[in-house]
Amino acid sequence: MSDLTAITPDGDSGSGLRRLAQVRVELSVEIGRTRMSLGEAMALGPGSVIALDRMADQPVDLLVNGKLVARGEVVVIDSEYGLRVTEVVGAEPQVAEAPAAPVPAPQAVPAPETAIDQAAIDAAIAAAAAGGEGQVAA
Repeated sequence: MSDLTAITPDGDSGSGLRRLAQVRVELSVEIGRTRMSLGEAMALGPGSVIALDRMADQPVDLLVNGKLVARGEVVVIDSEYGLRVTEVVGAEPQVAEAPAAPVPAPQAVPAPETAIDQAAIDAAIAAAAAGGEGQVAA
């Protein structure tokens, strides 16, 4: 995972980033996927078995707000499921399924004439942290 105390470009010791550490996110573990028609899904009932696209010995995916961040092994801890992380997924770009449209060359943007309002940034971070309160699903 990343170091939340890294030096920021303005020389700050990371106090803004440390505040982000309090923002709540949803964690979920995905053991596999499958595709079926709506009729097949509607026909499911007690005792139905659904085959997934993952072998039993393959690691499962850890998602943070729907984005893959790690893989691991399912474990049982005091009669509850848990996840032992075995691999943290890097930030390498994913291969697109279809060819991407050409991206125009970036244009130079002039620097703003006014100073950055640090109080407004702090207020936005606090509002995001307050609005992100909720249960963490695992």
